[in-house]
Amino acid sequence: MEVELAESESGRPSVIGRRRGAGGGRSLMLNGHLDTVGVEGMKRPFEPRIEGGRLHGRGAYDMKGSLAACLAAVKALRDGGFVLAGDLVVAAVADEEVASRGTLAVIERAPTDGAIVTEPTELAVCLAHKGFAWIEIEVEGRAAHGSRPDLGTDANLALGRILAEVAGLERELAGRTAHPRVGRPSLHVGTLAGGTGWSTYAARAVAGVERRTIPGETAEGALAEIEACLARSPAPRARATARVTLAREPFEAAEDGPLVRALARGAREALGHEPERSGVGYWMDAALLGAAGIETAVFGPAGAGAHETVEWVDLESVERTAETLARTAIAYCGAAQPKL
Repeated sequence: MEVELAESESGRPSVIGRRRGAGGGRSLMLNGHLDTVGVEGMKRPFEPRIEGGRLHGRGAYDMKGSLAACLAAVKALRDGGFVLAGDLVVAAVADEEVASRGTLAVIERAPTDGAIVTEPTELAVCLAHKGFAWIEIEVEGRAAHGSRPDLGTDANLALGRILAEVAGLERELAGRTAHPRVGRPSLHVGTLAGGTGWSTYAARAVAGVERRTIPGETAEGALAEIEACLARSPAPRARATARVTLAREPFEAAEDGPLVRALARGAREALGHEPERSGVGYWMDAALLGAAGIETAVFGPAGAGAHETVEWVDLESVERTAETLARTAIAYCGAAQPKL
């Protein structure tokens, strides 16, 4: 493959490999992230071991097994003598676990017609996932000694009244109509901070709210719901504001698009049965690719332990993933001719 590096920032490279097609076909990206989460609490996280057909170690499941499948798919096409009509791109991206800077850089450098994000899906064709908005609620009070209630304004109590309204919103979200693949929207309060000492009125209190969004919802709409909570809980002399600190949109693929049809066909041929079509509650880079106008779906191997202290990937499922990706590339990009 023709290989280049795309650095979202110095020292944070993503690797792009391109196998050029003969021309006249669609281009396809196989996308997987290089980075992992931390290893606290793990025993020998970087010493891979195989037990019962499972490869253990940090990143095996999330998602080095998928990257191995991407490379194996390209090798299988080469060894089988296939020349695709369209280009086949492997994008091994940085920083998915932080802010997805790697995939954003790859989209700029190597846009394609279609993309398969190879996050582990247990060999199901994943067509939707939730988004999220991180919303910070800040309350400004007034510091004073605890003996001077005439001077102090308690930001902590004001925030407590706001959070009572947020709790009502959380219950209302749980009763909304569920999306058929990813379920209902949700929220939780992830962080709380306020005050400097027991005998001092808190001058500032902050809550960090994570709002999980479903297809059809936006971060702007989620923020408006939180701002309504602030409006319903006025606090004399305190000032409350809310802002989005980070947001990622939800994702949903068209079931009848060319890529999904090709992926379902490739999975059916590799697995010997019709693949399940699913959705997940967590966010992934598929939303960025889809928002860039790239037809996108998700498919990857089976295993367990993402972000946990015991992590493994099923090696047979990695092989089935590689076969699925190769067959999908032929169907989606088109096979120009066998290699002579």
